[in-house]
Amino acid sequence: MTGTTMIDLGPQARIVAELAEGVTDGQLAAATPCPEYAVRHLLGHVAGLSAAFRDAARKDLGATTGHRPGAELPVLGPEWRQELPRALDALAEAWRDPAAWDGMTRAGGIDLPGGVAAAVAADELVIHGWDLARATGQEYAPDPAALEAAYGFLRMAAEGDRGPFGPLVPVPEGARLLDRAVGLSGRDPGWTA
Repeated sequence: MTGTTMIDLGPQARIVAELAEGVTDGQLAAATPCPEYAVRHLLGHVAGLSAAFRDAARKDLGATTGHRPGAELPVLGPEWRQELPRALDALAEAWRDPAAWDGMTRAGGIDLPGGVAAAVAADELVIHGWDLARATGQEYAPDPAALEAAYGFLRMAAEGDRGPFGPLVPVPEGARLLDRAVGLSGRDPGWTA
């Protein structure tokens, strides 16, 4: 392993699945903290990243792991209510294999160590869980281990006043860890719909 501590992404994947289950059809067009995405796009993105990071864990490199996000708005399939929980479960299950954390893999068209890819997957689940909760007015408490991994990745990836997903949003050092992670992701922790 690359020195990264293995974590179980299952608890955070379940939290995101429960948030998705709480989305009403009337909320699919609602705005999210992701400026380009309505809730339906955010859910489509989560479905796509679930497949990409599942395949990254399996070292099954191809179309899902080579696709760079952001090229077009994600499409939410008609069977998403059944498919998204299964995709999130498969993502978590793939990262339970210690071999997923070893060696190199690819996600979003970028080659990276397995342990780093797992931290990025944790970040995606934690931050997009926050996005979804904020956009739909749901309570949100991320899995502590996934939050720690996400925050660690975001701190490592930040350079100056930019994070991996855009300009940093200043958050006081004494703020709760979730708010600091959200700020490092380029979002305002005070965002409301």
